[in-house]
Amino acid sequence: MERTTRYSKKREAILEAMRMTKSHPTAEWLYQQLKPEHPDLSLGTVYRNLTLFRQQGVIRSVGVVDGHERFDANTENHTHFVCTCCHSVIDIPDIAAGEQVEQQVCRQYGFRTDHHDLTVFGTCDQCIKKEVKQ
Repeated sequence: MERTTRYSKKREAILEAMRMTKSHPTAEWLYQQLKPEHPDLSLGTVYRNLTLFRQQGVIRSVGVVDGHERFDANTENHTHFVCTCCHSVIDIPDIAAGEQVEQQVCRQYGFRTDHHDLTVFGTCDQCIKKEVKQ
């Protein structure tokens, strides 16, 4: 039997916070942002709702960066850049492998693809500027 999810102000607040930020937040960050307005919010509630949102396809996991899972409300195929210095996760909308990667995987291996994630790792411009100043 499939469980239906009831409306919840906390759930709505978590999703709204996800949609309002481009920072690719962690569950802990969301919890800290929402706790003042929702004093009875628990970190477990944030994690459970992020899992639900991911299962519903409303958000995506970007992966683990510096030991913390990061999330993205933008579910369109797009590239991420992860700075190995400051651990920022940045959307790179202009550089996308697009459908070409999925089509090639289908043709070459006979798989059926749903989506793909492309992540580039390196040093962001802000960290490079800090290096130059030192």
